[in-house]
Amino acid sequence: MKVVNLKQAILQAWKERWSDYQWAINMKKFFPKGATWDILNLADALLEQAMIGPSPNPLILSYLKYAISSQMVSYSSVLTAISKFDDFSRDLCIQALLDIMDMFCDRLSCHGKAEECIGLCRALLSALHWLLRCTAASAERLREGLEAGAPAAGEKQLAMCLQRLEKTLSSTKNRALLHIAKLEEASSWTAMEHSLLKLGEILANLSDPQLRSQAEQCGTLIRSIPTMLSVHSEQLHKTGFPTVHALVLLEGTMNLTGETQPLVEQLMMVKRMQHIPTPLFVLEIWKACFVGIIESPEGTEELKWTAFTFLKIPQVLVKLKKYSHGDKDFTEDVNCAFEFLLKLTPLLDKADQRCNCDCANFLLQECSKQGLLSEASVNNLMAKRTLDREQAPQLKSGENANIQPNPGLILRAEPTVTNILKTMDADHSKSPEGLLGVLGHMLSGKSLDLLLAAAAATGKLKSFARKFINLNEFTTHGSEDNPKAASVRALLFDISFLMLCHVAQTYGSEVILSESRTGAEVPFFETWMQTCMPEEGKILNPDHPCFRPDSTKVESLVALLNNSSEMKLVQMKWHEACLSISAAILEILNAWENGVLAFESIQKITDNIKGKVCSLAVCAVAWLVAHVRMLGLDEREKSLQMIRQLAGPLYSENTLQFYNERVVIMSSILEHMCADVLQQTATQIKFPSTGVDTMPYWNLLPPKRPIKEVLTDIFAKVLEKGWVDSRSIHIFDTLLHMGGVYWFCNNLIKELLKETRKEHTLRAVELLYSIFCLDMQQVTLVLLGHILPGLLTDSSKWHSLMDPPGTALAKLAVWCALSSYSSHKGQASTRQKKRHREDIEDYISLFPLDDMQPSKLMRLLSSNEDDTNVLSSPTDRSMSSSFSASQLHTVNMRDPLNRVLANLFLLISSILGSRTAGPHTQFVQWFMEECVDCLEQGSRGSILQFMPFTTVSELVKVSAMSSPKVVLAITDLSLPLGRQVAAKAIAAL
Repeated sequence: MKVVNLKQAILQAWKERWSDYQWAINMKKFFPKGATWDILNLADALLEQAMIGPSPNPLILSYLKYAISSQMVSYSSVLTAISKFDDFSRDLCIQALLDIMDMFCDRLSCHGKAEECIGLCRALLSALHWLLRCTAASAERLREGLEAGAPAAGEKQLAMCLQRLEKTLSSTKNRALLHIAKLEEASSWTAMEHSLLKLGEILANLSDPQLRSQAEQCGTLIRSIPTMLSVHSEQLHKTGFPTVHALVLLEGTMNLTGETQPLVEQLMMVKRMQHIPTPLFVLEIWKACFVGIIESPEGTEELKWTAFTFLKIPQVLVKLKKYSHGDKDFTEDVNCAFEFLLKLTPLLDKADQRCNCDCANFLLQECSKQGLLSEASVNNLMAKRTLDREQAPQLKSGENANIQPNPGLILRAEPTVTNILKTMDADHSKSPEGLLGVLGHMLSGKSLDLLLAAAAATGKLKSFARKFINLNEFTTHGSEDNPKAASVRALLFDISFLMLCHVAQTYGSEVILSESRTGAEVPFFETWMQTCMPEEGKILNPDHPCFRPDSTKVESLVALLNNSSEMKLVQMKWHEACLSISAAILEILNAWENGVLAFESIQKITDNIKGKVCSLAVCAVAWLVAHVRMLGLDEREKSLQMIRQLAGPLYSENTLQFYNERVVIMSSILEHMCADVLQQTATQIKFPSTGVDTMPYWNLLPPKRPIKEVLTDIFAKVLEKGWVDSRSIHIFDTLLHMGGVYWFCNNLIKELLKETRKEHTLRAVELLYSIFCLDMQQVTLVLLGHILPGLLTDSSKWHSLMDPPGTALAKLAVWCALSSYSSHKGQASTRQKKRHREDIEDYISLFPLDDMQPSKLMRLLSSNEDDTNVLSSPTDRSMSSSFSASQLHTVNMRDPLNRVLANLFLLISSILGSRTAGPHTQFVQWFMEECVDCLEQGSRGSILQFMPFTTVSELVKVSAMSSPKVVLAITDLSLPLGRQVAAKAIAAL
């Protein structure tokens, strides 16, 4: 008999009552040419024939079940066929369809091409929508039946529908396939959501609590599908977080002037990567601040820490609040953090003792001002702390009772900064005496450092410095015949010059330098600072043209200085004198060394230099420091003696106003300038310590010890303590400076790999990450570009990658990669700009990128496992194949970090594809697990975008990585190709 089409074949089988296997044999005879049954729509045809009557045809249904069991038809074609049936009033037909779904809905799979796997996702979404509509229809009938007094039939069917819904949705694999379907077909997903809402409304009126809760559970599962990647459990077993602690200490010690936004982003990154609950996160920030205050050296450092804690950190928290899900939640979390903080009585008592005040009280008031705490919470917390303080050891002793506490002073200094900025905006020529009064007031006691710390913590220091540069520039123009006006001008020049030097030394010269404007004249002070001022890491040439000005001006200055009578203020152009003084000092030094001048003449000259304006002495010493560096040890005596002469104050009746205050600042500036040279020559110079603190964190490295020993020692101490203190941060910074990034990173990683106890390795990772924040960008390049590839490709080093150090290194590498990648689009912090860059290696030559034809590149980029001709083996792939087509125009492959990441993922891909397994394969698995664990939901532009698509199928072969969530996390689901790769990998699980 000749069969024309499928429908006829099915009818004939039914008429002749063939058994299911007979039917299958005959079907293959009728359609022998290898036709796939899905193309012929076999499932559709069978269902259509089976559902013609009021009840389903059992024989034809047995054919369909046989076809499903023997895989003649795909699951997706059956699901699609079922979802077309919409006569929900035919109970028996619906029950038969639900039974068919029962056969396979909790173990869906597909081993075909990527398109077929995407087809399965779509079919599952259609089936889910059908199930919801079916459930809604059953519930509706049940409600009508209840009203008519005959509930039995409807209730049975509703229970069956809900049971199938629950069974389908309880599988993570199914939810992952639905996640892909939602991205593939947004409109179908929206339609399904409407049905879910409608069902919710109908079921709300049902009296049966069991059915209602079952339905609610299914609804919750469906609503969780779009966010299934963002659920991370927070760490509740820990109370201390050394990384947050060290980050805050690092920022407070070295980067008070830094912008708050980068710090906020870095803190949020750590919070996400370590899954830290918000109250404990805020608590850790406060703990670090109090520790910083308690251990900071007296003087400027202590003021910096006070400003950081009471002015900058509340601003940081205001920005962190924007990242939280609700204002109310965040104020609750801050309140909770303070509750915890008040339990740390010894810490607060020690801080109160150091600051001579109730620190918690000041802090609570600031948080209340910024809207971080409600008034009721503030009053409650203040009352608790007041009660606690009554039990504290006596804090006020007689001698410090009248000392004003720093927190109060800092908080008062902040509005003063704004007022001073306004005052300095006025026209200087109109009331120079009034301005001088304001500046004189700023010089007294610790006012200047208080104001600078407050300005630095609130981001106003740059404009503060700019105003002083403008004032200094103003004094270089114009010359008065009036002696009084001339002395005011000399003082304004001197005070602004000294203040700017002090700011540059305390907060870094970046604060002072303006953004270069083309064509604009560079102010005198900026020119002098860049060319003549000694700084850490800057070597000056004493013979540089900047030290060799117009010879006639030098001669007249030498004559003036050598003259017994005092300088005439009226004739002086101070900026010219400052530029000429270096050459004048050279003349005078030569004359002294050749016996032309006696020591008495030198004393008179140095008195003349520092007698009226201290800035001349600063400029003279700046040149002498550069000069001494170039001399042999035996030739330095006279130069150093001259520095000694210039450093001491002049005891004379005839000095200008505010002389003592100016000398205090001058001494501090000279001490900073000479520190390097004096250390090298082992010379002592006594700088008059008139209330100025000695240089903190200076000369920390022990003499005559190899720096590698110092590094391992300090790391061992930090690891034992469990946190990094300010002093250690400075030692690490110095070592990074001296040894270079590769040496520093390599030796610390070796220390990590020596650890064998799990809790120690985890602590080491948290501490190392925070130490690497000293220069995260460069460290990451070295770690991912040199150290990891070295360990992964050398089989003799694989043993060091065993657990636990291997797991720890994988964690550290991911944290560094994520931090650098998320922040490298922004600017490096001022702290990192200050360090002179060593030329690590040219990453472009290290990782050559073949410049391909765009068409070939596009083919490579859109390749996946189905295109065997494009990617024959993991090792002969070019780097370009690791990109998805959407990135071709957005990722800059000239960027070293992008190149290093792309190469690392290529290496990972080839390790997974190779036939040798070992600790290195295990390491790759840990690395990928950590990437998934730290993933932020929906964050495109994560480091995983550098992974070749082909890696996904290799990765799911590793048992620990073969979970649907992992596949969703590691593929770029925003791209059609990414969804195909994910669907194929999940459907095959």
